Amino acid sequence: MDSLPGIDTDLHVKEVAEQGYTIVENAIAPALVDALTDSLSRLERFLDVQPAPNSIEGHHTLRVYNLLAYDDVWQHVPVHEHVLPVVERVLDPGCLISSLSSIDILPGESAQPIHADDQLIPIPKPHPPTVCNSMWALTDFTEANGATRLCPGTHLSDHSPDYGAEYESIAAEMPRGAVLIWHGSLWHGGGANTASEPRVGIAMNYCAGYIRQQENQQLGLAREKVQTFEPRLRELVGYGVYNMLIGHVNKQSPDRLLLGEGSDAVVFEGF
Repeated sequence: MDSLPGIDTDLHVKEVAEQGYTIVENAIAPALVDALTDSLSRLERFLDVQPAPNSIEGHHTLRVYNLLAYDDVWQHVPVHEHVLPVVERVLDPGCLISSLSSIDILPGESAQPIHADDQLIPIPKPHPPTVCNSMWALTDFTEANGATRLCPGTHLSDHSPDYGAEYESIAAEMPRGAVLIWHGSLWHGGGANTASEPRVGIAMNYCAGYIRQQENQQLGLAREKVQTFEPRLRELVGYGVYNMLIGHVNKQSPDRLLLGEGSDAVVFEGF
């Protein structure tokens, strides 16, 4: 895949802390954007993907979940050098893949209700980030075609939004190949698509290592598939141990137990 200039990680981490989100311009090389777009088009046809009958997923939106299970090209997404370092700073290096899915907003879709991605986690707000999500633009994101709507600063609120209520928001307009990264407490939602073309994005979502993943990666991905992943990607799907304790199996890491490699160190052996 094409190489791109480095990203100012410090700046993007600062923007997430202050306003709840950041946009990484020119994050993804055009060759990778093309490959992901081609793969997604094939998957939508092969799986005969249809819109879901609910407001959160969208009545005119196509979604494919568990993308790592389908095509090797998706393995580039969770570990991308211009995105993962920002997420690791917002959460920590022990973060996990929460879900990897596509969001193809078709013409005629209405705005998604404003929500926070962590609002089902029952802990008081505001709190340190437990979720950090990203949206990869496979097409240009404009106000007309349904660019993600954001409520800046709401990641510091002491509550989550009321589902279905109206809130002042801005459109996260960005060109194809850019990536929006946001704090899981930020109020946001997909925009209405009043244009004539789809708005296609990839939702690459992460959670802290001590939070349950949105998609069950261990059951959703065949062991044989995980064996083909690079070590960092195996950690991200859950084949590691968080802070030398959370996720071990009889004092062994899942990597060691199931794949024959990885660290066996657990924290209580040092006491």
